[in-house]
Amino acid sequence: MNRLLDVVGAAAATVVLAPVMAATAVFVWVSLGGPVLFRQERVGRNDEPFTLVKFRSMAAGDEPDAERLTAAGRFLRASSLDELPALWNVLRGEMSLVGPRPLPVAYLGRYTAEQRRRHDVRPGITGLAQVRGRNALSWDEKFAYDLEYVRHRSLGLDLRIMAETVGAVLRRDGISAAGTATAHEYLGADR
Repeated sequence: MNRLLDVVGAAAATVVLAPVMAATAVFVWVSLGGPVLFRQERVGRNDEPFTLVKFRSMAAGDEPDAERLTAAGRFLRASSLDELPALWNVLRGEMSLVGPRPLPVAYLGRYTAEQRRRHDVRPGITGLAQVRGRNALSWDEKFAYDLEYVRHRSLGLDLRIMAETVGAVLRRDGISAAGTATAHEYLGADR
């Protein structure tokens, strides 16, 4: 049932939001230049890596994220428009509409055995941690919400999280962690 909801929901969202995605692509191109899309290897279900696709929100360069995040990028992140291309990842079966957010492959060796259980399900565009505070949460809090989702996942919970996501996006809650443009790097449970 979950996969059916993902496919139908992602397909419908892609069709309905196609004009918004086209306008966002033009906005990124005008504001930041090419490439319009950002691709990064992330960890999916059963520790399988996949390439996450998002709209690019940072200028190119080797500077820290906070220095590369432009006003246009802050708008894209605050509105969550940067996440729309991930609908393609949902259609491909690499992600779900709801689940723990996919994290970089570099973090894989840093998890405890319990934290790694977040990969028992497909990662999501939104999730319990996203509607409970997003990047304003500590890593311990994020993992606790991820594991709560894994233990209690159901269609009802997914629908509730999707409904709460609308409010979280409109309120622009927890877009970035204190002192950084996005989230602090996860260094491991012992750090």
